[in-house]
Amino acid sequence: MKVGIYGQFYHKDSGKCIEELLQILHKENIEVVIEKKFLELIQHNETVVREYDYLHTFKELDSSYDLFFSIGGDGTILKSISYIRDLNIPILGINTGRLGFLATIQKDEIRKSISDILLKKYSISERTVLCIETSPENTDIGENNFALNEIAVSRKNTTSMITVETWLDDKYLTSYWADGLIVSTPTGSTGYSLSCGGPVIVPNTNAMVITPIAPHNLNARPLVIKDDTKITLKVSGREDFFLASMDSRIASLHNTTEITIKIAPFKISMVELQEDSFLQTLRKKLLWGEDRRN
Repeated sequence: MKVGIYGQFYHKDSGKCIEELLQILHKENIEVVIEKKFLELIQHNETVVREYDYLHTFKELDSSYDLFFSIGGDGTILKSISYIRDLNIPILGINTGRLGFLATIQKDEIRKSISDILLKKYSISERTVLCIETSPENTDIGENNFALNEIAVSRKNTTSMITVETWLDDKYLTSYWADGLIVSTPTGSTGYSLSCGGPVIVPNTNAMVITPIAPHNLNARPLVIKDDTKITLKVSGREDFFLASMDSRIASLHNTTEITIKIAPFKISMVELQEDSFLQTLRKKLLWGEDRRN
């Protein structure tokens, strides 16, 4: 078995987590390859004493990997999927961050989680990915033109709202007067979209949700649509440029740019342990069903 490991940050809690994970993987004779910058970071903090193979860049990833560990929060997983792309390497997120809707394995569950994986006590949850195209083509977006959570447009260098003209399958929908507009996958429905009043959508639903950000036209509401819909956006405002974000990546686009958003030709595979489920995560993270009145 061959696994890759990636993380962005190091702190006291994550150090203990990394050390335990590496010890368990070594004991089970699992081949480990660590992203180079992350390996340098944990070596600097004297977390590991063994020699490990490393990836100079994520372009060295290939189909020989059986599993990919993301150590951190949901942002670390979102960063790692931009490299895994269509390789179909299952991702397991170990949460050393805060909320963690994607990174669901807690620090005290590592040993049991590895044991369950070796015993094949898990399933794969396939997650829809969005991709963005622009006309004219924008070099700031380049090859990393996709997102697991959401693609959003928003104002730049202004406090004034923008206008986002919106078409669905080349049929005019409406013009949103707002701070911006979010197009979210079911996976991303518990992220930015949720904070802007969007609905929660279970991951295996074939849908996307369009959620306005602080709309001035108060009758504008989040809209759930089929995930094979082509969305076209044209942005205008007092400034010449606006922002387009793809999860954690941001590009600056001119107002003459036309945006097309649709589902990507590949999906991301997330490892889901048997005792885990999206519904359990909702109850745990959003405190559903808990009485906090006393």
